[in-house]
Amino acid sequence: MRPAGDRCCWTDLSLKGTSGYNLARVRFEIILAPGAAVQLRSLPAHDRSKVKDALEVHLRYEPTKVSKSRIKRLRGLEQPQYRLRVDEIRVFYDVTETEVGVLAIVPKAQAQAWLDEEGTPAQESGAGEDEG
Repeated sequence: MRPAGDRCCWTDLSLKGTSGYNLARVRFEIILAPGAAVQLRSLPAHDRSKVKDALEVHLRYEPTKVSKSRIKRLRGLEQPQYRLRVDEIRVFYDVTETEVGVLAIVPKAQAQAWLDEEGTPAQESGAGEDEG
């Protein structure tokens, strides 16, 4: 029989109500580009609060988890990689292994103009489909 202090079983870990999946989630650092910080400060207080909450809820742990309407992976662009929809506000961001880099926070009406001006088109892969 082992001493009482030498126990090793799942019940000793006090994981009531949580799953192992939640313990393994990586916490991303959210970094605002200087322009995005200015754009965030320029929003009305209620919109600013909604955006801050959305950044925390949607980007802190699963910034690449796409959904039908909230998070979208942007095709044909190298940068930004993703778009987060927060009511009538669009947040454009990139993701690395440990960080979410917020590039812009713009109203929906200005989103396409911002992408046209600031977005970096993806390089054509030239995989040779038509070669040969």
